[in-house]
Amino acid sequence: MSFGNFGSKPMKTPKAPKAPGKKPFSSRTVIGVICIVLALLITFGVAPLVNRFTDQKVDIVRLKADVPRGQIITADHLEIVNVGSYNLPNNVIKDGKAVVGKYAATDLYTGDYLFANKLSTDNKSADDVLLGLGGEKVAVSVNVANFAAGLSDKLENGDIVSVIIYDKDMYTSYIPAELKYVKVITTTTNEGVDKDEIVEGGKAATVTVLVTPEQAELLAHYNSVTTIHFTLVYRGETDKADAYIKVQDDYLKNNPIDNTPKETEEENNG
Repeated sequence: MSFGNFGSKPMKTPKAPKAPGKKPFSSRTVIGVICIVLALLITFGVAPLVNRFTDQKVDIVRLKADVPRGQIITADHLEIVNVGSYNLPNNVIKDGKAVVGKYAATDLYTGDYLFANKLSTDNKSADDVLLGLGGEKVAVSVNVANFAAGLSDKLENGDIVSVIIYDKDMYTSYIPAELKYVKVITTTTNEGVDKDEIVEGGKAATVTVLVTPEQAELLAHYNSVTTIHFTLVYRGETDKADAYIKVQDDYLKNNPIDNTPKETEEENNG
């Protein structure tokens, strides 16, 4: 009698594998869609903003003429131009009023954009003043007769002084109206060292001043025939110092200096 497979576990029939289900979107599809959206955003969103920004214009100050170091900058040296603001330095000067009346701290050339470090509010260095001469004013030196005549060697570059003349014939001193306010460029020692270059010691032998050509002739005359004394009028802010010089310039405009040699009475009668 055969009991067959009595007592053994029935064998499970293997199930057929399920067909893989289809996902709505594959990872590649999602990545592709994201890339397309980003491309559209860049094309129609970011790019126009960038283009709009780079196309922005701004007015700035530019030189239309060369200006040597030490020379005062006038409106005739400048022009306002409209340029693209992209990559334009933030500190470029945009207002001409911030430039006119300043001095060139270095040689400036046509087409240069202007920055604060290229300008100076004064030009007290003797070299700066001399380099800035343009013909309207000249530099002339006169002797310092003695220690007291040069304000005990205390004159500084940029000082405003009055010139005192001693009249040997009349035994009196006076300040000529033509030389009431003049600007000191520098004092210089016998060794040729200017005030702003003296390290220590050194007594001033001459005083160099900034004057008109006619004032220079007058000073040269006084320097050869009499003793010149300097008295300090003002030392300080450039604007105030310039105001004194303007008073002097206005006087000279209304009362021109005549340095023509005077004819003798005999010549006049002849």
